[in-house]
Amino acid sequence: MIHSKQIRTISNSFYNDGLFRAKKRDLTGAAESLRKCLNLNKYHTQARNLLGLIFYEMGEVSEALVQWVISTNLDKSEANLAHRYIDLIQENQRRLDAVGKDIQKFNEALIQAQSGNADLAVLQLNGVVERQPHFLKAQLLLGLLLLERHELHRAGKVLNNVLEIDRGSRKAEWYLAALRQETGLEEAERRRMHHAFSHRTMTDDDVIIPPSYRENTGWQSILNIAAGLLLGAAAVFFLIMPARIKQNTEAHNQELVSYNEQLNQKNEEIDSLNSQMDSYKADKESAEQQLNTLQNDSGSIMAQYTILVQLENYLRSGDMNSAAMIYANFNPEIFTDETVKNIANSVRQEIATKGYQTIENQAYEEWNSGHYDQALSLYQTCLNVKPQNPKVMYYMAMIYRAQGNTDQAVAMLTQVVTQYPDSSQAGAARTQLSAISPEAAQAAENPSAAAESSAAENPSAVAETQG
Repeated sequence: MIHSKQIRTISNSFYNDGLFRAKKRDLTGAAESLRKCLNLNKYHTQARNLLGLIFYEMGEVSEALVQWVISTNLDKSEANLAHRYIDLIQENQRRLDAVGKDIQKFNEALIQAQSGNADLAVLQLNGVVERQPHFLKAQLLLGLLLLERHELHRAGKVLNNVLEIDRGSRKAEWYLAALRQETGLEEAERRRMHHAFSHRTMTDDDVIIPPSYRENTGWQSILNIAAGLLLGAAAVFFLIMPARIKQNTEAHNQELVSYNEQLNQKNEEIDSLNSQMDSYKADKESAEQQLNTLQNDSGSIMAQYTILVQLENYLRSGDMNSAAMIYANFNPEIFTDETVKNIANSVRQEIATKGYQTIENQAYEEWNSGHYDQALSLYQTCLNVKPQNPKVMYYMAMIYRAQGNTDQAVAMLTQVVTQYPDSSQAGAARTQLSAISPEAAQAAENPSAAAESSAAENPSAVAETQG
């Protein structure tokens, strides 16, 4: 059984190795050693703080904050440097927000790369790397995409930048090896080494004479004997040591098995902390999603405030066309504050008096240009401002008919014929209605007869009504 003192000793050895690697800028190797240290002793705050610094140096600010938050929860004393690290990051909220946006853009670029949109991913990653030169994940993805696009010079420059920050990055070394193979540098180096150590083929008559050859003297014989003894001792050493190393390895493996059993309980505690962190992250993502919904939803109160401000600016500058175009998405009923409601009603009244004809003219232009959906939206805005306008209803019916939506066309034409029979559009509406649906035209002209016909076809419904 391994005692707690031995566990701390092994943990400290991993921490020292991680510290040594970090000083050599082998960030990947240092992170691996520090993770092993924390698996053995999660209360090793120095290792956790150093791991956070390494994550921060590699551009992974969120991972660094996770380590420092855990460190402050385990050690709340002021001597814990994690408090200072967190304060320094929180003081620069603008940089923290910028880092968060760049991480989101990196995730978008990763999805684009996986979807085959390498060009968009490269454009996205160029901006991320320029703003966050230490974001190694972004640099590695950019280098890989450039390598696939055969932009070898740029790829080599990006990958060398990664190795300047993290000399132990295995991915950067793999990509550079592929780049050397692609450019032929690897084959050129192999040929140079081959020529350096190769000579012409020897014949039977060739004799190799060392340039400083001399007959062996007594001292040289003694030296040769001593060298032979040393070689013999080395051979014995290398023959015996493997067996001893195997024995030590087996004993060590048995100790590790016993130690793994002791670590299960510690791992459960770590899993519990990780689940708490996942819950916090989920709550944060949910809050961010709600905020995005409030900001991006055109029907939200924030979007309506934005439209109200834009309408005010357009009306003050006399740009009635722009005001009319965005008025279609304006909903003054959403406001609850009396002052804001008065402003919104004032804008609505001004649009109704001054901008109504502009909206109607713009709708007619969109219709003539073949933009049916835009025209319908603007005509609907006209009806919202002035509901009693048979001309707008007739035009909407014509657009619906052009789109093949005969049901809506019949409904609009019927409304013009029945509700505005004396209007100038009523005659044209009757003609169009007769062409589309004679039954609807007859029902619009004689609604009582249509009701009697319906009753004759369904007498049971009449009986139920009379009962």
